[in-house]
Amino acid sequence: MTESTYRIQGATGDWEVVIGLEVHAQVTSNSKLFSGSATAFGAEPNTQVSLIDAAMPGMLPVPNRECIRQAVRTGMAIDAQINKWSRFDRKNYFYADLPQGYQISQLYHPLVGEGSLTIEADEKAGIPEDKVIGIERIHVEQDAGKLMHDQHPTMSYVDLNRSGVALMEIVSRPDMRSPAEAGAYVAKLRTILRYVGSCDGNMDQGSMRCDVNVSVRKPGDEFGTRTETKNVNSVRFVMQTIEHEANRQVDVIEGGGKIVQETRLFDPNSGTTRSMRSKEDAHDYRYFPDPDLLPLELDDAFLEACRASLPELPDAKRARYEGELGLSAYNAAVLTTDVDTFQWFEALLAETASAQGKAPAEVAKQAANWLISEFFGALNKLGKSLEDSPVSHAQAAELLALVGKGTISGSIAKQVLEIMLETGDGAGVIVEREGLKQESDTGAIEAKVDEILAANADKVAQYREGKVALFGFFVGQTMKAMQGKANPQVVNEILKAKLG
Repeated sequence: MTESTYRIQGATGDWEVVIGLEVHAQVTSNSKLFSGSATAFGAEPNTQVSLIDAAMPGMLPVPNRECIRQAVRTGMAIDAQINKWSRFDRKNYFYADLPQGYQISQLYHPLVGEGSLTIEADEKAGIPEDKVIGIERIHVEQDAGKLMHDQHPTMSYVDLNRSGVALMEIVSRPDMRSPAEAGAYVAKLRTILRYVGSCDGNMDQGSMRCDVNVSVRKPGDEFGTRTETKNVNSVRFVMQTIEHEANRQVDVIEGGGKIVQETRLFDPNSGTTRSMRSKEDAHDYRYFPDPDLLPLELDDAFLEACRASLPELPDAKRARYEGELGLSAYNAAVLTTDVDTFQWFEALLAETASAQGKAPAEVAKQAANWLISEFFGALNKLGKSLEDSPVSHAQAAELLALVGKGTISGSIAKQVLEIMLETGDGAGVIVEREGLKQESDTGAIEAKVDEILAANADKVAQYREGKVALFGFFVGQTMKAMQGKANPQVVNEILKAKLG
């Protein structure tokens, strides 16, 4: 397999960056991992806290079946080993937002074992071909609370709403060798989580965040000492963290210093990292099995139900779009990147096929090209997304049907779409009201063509002498003369006959 050519240029030659990511994904569930408290984002501080979350004496945790189910489904989506027997451990440390004085996690016997994820080639980004990124494990753990430092000049406040929320920690192998590969990995993983429905992937809300492990080495050497930058909350920031940290480490080493294994923080304003604390090892946390929780034992019926609930995943969907629907690799990739996008496309495809009385495969290219080339651009101009589109799937299908039947041209369709987005009216109503029907009367079109050819006799002669590029000129003049309403196919046929 071809490795990334990404290298750090140092005074002593090229350096290679080695990257591993630990992604913390908040599990989609109505209640927390070990209590019945709600998990809604944006609630008033300390309004979603049970006695268990607050670590009151005598309160015992009870595992949330849905959280376990979602983690298992996620493991299945990355072809990982699902461990029928797993166990919770206590990770002991003190922090103000950790009321128990320990975190319930999984170290020695995680729920999900080894799996993998494939990132797609992107020559522009420096990813020469598809690459498989190994995933070491997925373990389930509870989140800590949150400290708020900007509410008072001399005190910090503690919000325990997040305390006890279920997280999946998805730990990759150190298989990535460039910021682009790491960015592609996070984006692909987020897409899979959203398809599965096990995490909403909203990094800006903290429901998915990354700990970024970076080290540098001379190509082919042993791994260097790594640093871990905590809680990076966007794909762009992950890439910036790697870029800065790799260059910083090279500068330190070439300056005669040594890299210290430590935890660092990323500053999005400056694009730099800073030291937070020395990096602890597992023994520093005094892990031991949680005495309040029995091991998790999964039966075959539970696993079969988890697997049966999985949707068609991104890679399979993209292959189907290319194979069965005949879409280009680019269009298939764009349409399967996001759950909202593929759902909108598939709804549009069904409506379009129904409106035109054709099989979905016959109208798939038309629907895909229009959605990507026209609709996305129009929505972007308005600052809108598919979720808040003023145009429904049925209205869009009606517009495409008018183009397919030759009632309006593609250029007129763009005008109609603008009016639809502005008014919410249907395409057919707009076309009738604005008098935008396409002219297919061969007599009327032929008369205009005769006028244009007569007025451009010199260009007609040049065309017949071999300057065939002038054909587009004649088409343009005809369309202009007919105010864009002439049927382009009829125009082409008449021009070819008269110029031939």
